[in-house]
Amino acid sequence: MQDIFSELKWRGLIHQTTDDSGLSDWLLEKSRTVYAGFDPTADSLHIGHVLPLMNLRRFQNAGHRPIALAGGATGTIGDPSGKNEERNLITKEQVEYNISCIKTQILKFLRFDQSATGALLVNNADWLSQFSYIDFLRDVGKHFSVNVMMAKESVKLRLSNTETGLSYTEFSYMLMQSYDFVHLRQTYNCEIQIGGSDQWGNIAIGCDFGRRIGGFQLHGITSPLVTRSDGKKMGKTESGAVWLDPIKTPPYQFYQYWVNLDDADVEKMLKIFTDLNKEEIENVMKDHNIDPGKRIAQKKLADEFTRLIHGESALEIAKRATDIFFGGEISNLNDEQLMSIFKDVPGKKFERKKLDEGLSIIDVIYECGLVTSKAEARRTIQQGGAYINNKQVSDINLRLTSNHLVGESIIVIRTGKKKYALLNFG
Repeated sequence: MQDIFSELKWRGLIHQTTDDSGLSDWLLEKSRTVYAGFDPTADSLHIGHVLPLMNLRRFQNAGHRPIALAGGATGTIGDPSGKNEERNLITKEQVEYNISCIKTQILKFLRFDQSATGALLVNNADWLSQFSYIDFLRDVGKHFSVNVMMAKESVKLRLSNTETGLSYTEFSYMLMQSYDFVHLRQTYNCEIQIGGSDQWGNIAIGCDFGRRIGGFQLHGITSPLVTRSDGKKMGKTESGAVWLDPIKTPPYQFYQYWVNLDDADVEKMLKIFTDLNKEEIENVMKDHNIDPGKRIAQKKLADEFTRLIHGESALEIAKRATDIFFGGEISNLNDEQLMSIFKDVPGKKFERKKLDEGLSIIDVIYECGLVTSKAEARRTIQQGGAYINNKQVSDINLRLTSNHLVGESIIVIRTGKKKYALLNFG
């Protein structure tokens, strides 16, 4: 057995445990079964979900059996932990659809095979939906003290908010999660639950419930929430969350998020979001610190993480896209990829027949707003500062035709080093 506790500790991934002194030795005794839950409140996981998935992955690599639990039942209720107001309830049909989407993402992190440490993917709707309301109150609810539940930080936070408060529905969430833990213990001999630090109250109550209902010794480990050095949540951008779904966050944008990470955050994120070991990370940071401007550590993080989430081919396209922004040739990309790469670049639409007539390069540069006058456009071309698809042009009489298209209907115009415009002839 590998020492998973020490592994998590040096990566900075242990915030609270149910047994600080004995858990490390207990995990070394034999292979254990561990679980983390994921409520399908959207049709994709985001960066905040990756930490528990990576930790399940690390437990598996250390010789333990991971269980990923999709909250088909709890997802319809909403966890109040870490929330200032109640979530909007979603339908069972939407939850089922969301689960079908996130399953494919979870499969990328864990090894699902028939071995003793092969991962399991379960849905708590399979057992929680079997309860009647009266049975649940009698068989589960009677084991919970309202006094203890109200003392939990997540509950106190919401009760202190006189405007939103806490609904009985959300108050019942921790009973459902606690029963999940006991069910997994009874069915799969699962003895440990992991999650973010906002889950500590739910995990601790689940451990207590196991002791009360079956005399089970259950354990929990939480990790710090993933934040940047400025205290803000990692994976949040001006346009929203960084998603694992390539439609919501295209691989190029995913890659760029990590390439542009602040130096103060990159070592921490290498520890959290990659499989690199301690020596490998130390070597990366040593090379990075020689010349931080080269962003060696950020590129290593972006490479490793993008490959894990989106695969090798998507990583290569993302890296090519990065090269394009630094003047690399634009070729062998489709419209979708080009639109993703140049998402924030001003665009202008033209009728396709304009290419049959030929468009003046001077007129195009001016009309796209890359220069302030046609005279400036002429000078820019003559001085070697104009580019079509990142290829320099020098002919002021050049006319754009269908031969200049990249993708199915796009031409990329640039002046200077990074001033781009997208011409769309769709």
